[in-house]
Amino acid sequence: MKKKTIFILILVIATATGIFFSANKGGDAGNVKRTITASKIFSEQDINDAMDIVVKHFRRNFEGCTLTDLWYDDSKSVPASDGWTKQYDSDESIVLFSNFDVDSSGGDGSLNPNSNYTNWQWILVRNRGGKWDLKTWGY
Repeated sequence: MKKKTIFILILVIATATGIFFSANKGGDAGNVKRTITASKIFSEQDINDAMDIVVKHFRRNFEGCTLTDLWYDDSKSVPASDGWTKQYDSDESIVLFSNFDVDSSGGDGSLNPNSNYTNWQWILVRNRGGKWDLKTWGY
């Protein structure tokens, strides 16, 4: 009787796990092209750390979407950074840009189905020596 109970318990756990993971597929960022231009402010590692956070967030929250490009450009990021740094009362901010595709589902319903989003911004802040914190995103 114990073997049957254990078998049923394992079957229930396996089924629940399968349902959980299939229900929350998230976004696809497996083939994202990262581009980093030379920066006067941030090291390549700083920028890659910020990009890692964006990719992780995209994978968790952008179901039905495919991240195609993610980049940092000093000439576009720096002019926008001061306002974000002040708004979030931090020492530094970085603005990353991306392009992504949306499938027929429209993502979470807030995006246009079967569309492409370009120059989508990701705003991250940090205090000196700290880790990046993703604060907001969009146009």
